[in-house]
Amino acid sequence: MEFLTPGTGLLFWQVIIFLALVFLLGKFAWKPILGSLKEREESIQKALDSAEKAKTEMAALKSDNEKLLKEAREERDKILRDARTAANQLHDEAQANAKKNADKIIADAKAIINSEKQAALSDVKAQVAQFSLEIAEKLIKKNLADDKSQRELTETLIKDLKLN
Repeated sequence: MEFLTPGTGLLFWQVIIFLALVFLLGKFAWKPILGSLKEREESIQKALDSAEKAKTEMAALKSDNEKLLKEAREERDKILRDARTAANQLHDEAQANAKKNADKIIADAKAIINSEKQAALSDVKAQVAQFSLEIAEKLIKKNLADDKSQRELTETLIKDLKLN
């Protein structure tokens, strides 16, 4: 059974070696290991803080972008409304000007037609008067060819003059 129970000397030396090992590890290994663990923990915490900060900045940027997009859409809609209004106004003005010009052309055409009509009527009257004179001249020459007709005409004219 000696193999199962260690000797006291062996146990003593194992405790001393263990304590020396703990002292050496504490002096040379644990401080750097704990320092590097603490440093790593701090760097991880900084990375988490930085990520959280970036996340909040991204959320703020996203809301700003959405706000800018909304403003841009409103501005686009306003510009389109203004353009439609201006186009309708130009269209209405063009129609009004076209109607005004058409009315003026029609009035000018009516004036020209009236003046041409008056000139034609005047010409017709002159021709009718000319024809009437020619017809009257021919009738008078035919009717007054003899002396008796001439006397009757003269007497009729004199009677008409006295009555008037």
